[in-house]
Amino acid sequence: MFSPKIEEYRFGYIVIDGRSYSSDVIIHAQGVEPDWWRMQGHSLSPHDVKSILDRNPEILVVGTGGSGMMVVTEETRRLIRHLGIQLVVERTQRACHTYNRLSPSKRTVAALHLTC
Repeated sequence: MFSPKIEEYRFGYIVIDGRSYSSDVIIHAQGVEPDWWRMQGHSLSPHDVKSILDRNPEILVVGTGGSGMMVVTEETRRLIRHLGIQLVVERTQRACHTYNRLSPSKRTVAALHLTC
């Protein structure tokens, strides 16, 4: 199973398979979606994860930023649980490591907030 590899992360910057990004990203087996935008910047709502859920992941890894400022709403958590998807919510540095560890063997999507 091919999965993009996160090579580096630091506040506001990430390198995935040799390409650098400076905006929030979604990573999945088909590639990287740059410029990920949420309706409310530091809150992850069900609307914000629709395109992610369409990819039918087994695991969704959410990076909440360098200092963990982004929150996953309870409504979003319930929706993800209801669909039988394992949810991992961590600060982005740790989420990058988690994604790299899980993605080679499981259908894993990472949604990463790169700043605060």
